[in-house]
Amino acid sequence: MNKSLHPTDYRLVVFLDEAAKFSFLTKSTVASNETIVWEDGNKYPVVKIHISSASHPFFTGEEKIIDTEGRVDRFAAKMKAAKEHKEKLAKKTTVKTK
Repeated sequence: MNKSLHPTDYRLVVFLDEAAKFSFLTKSTVASNETIVWEDGNKYPVVKIHISSASHPFFTGEEKIIDTEGRVDRFAAKMKAAKEHKEKLAKKTTVKTK
């Protein structure tokens, strides 16, 4: 077994689920430039996550859409632009008759 394969620089890190306002403290090797003051008064690196057991539908039992990156809005805008383009092309191909 390769001994240099596994990381050895574990430290305490806070993971923060912004959607559910839920956070937990655990050991990790993940890098972070941000810090947060935890409940014990100490400062720890913080990693912001989009989904956790507090907000995932499998664990909460309810389905909700978390659109943190604007995917739904971008999709709706693309569909609107495509429809307008299609209508514009349809008007061009319509032959005017007298």
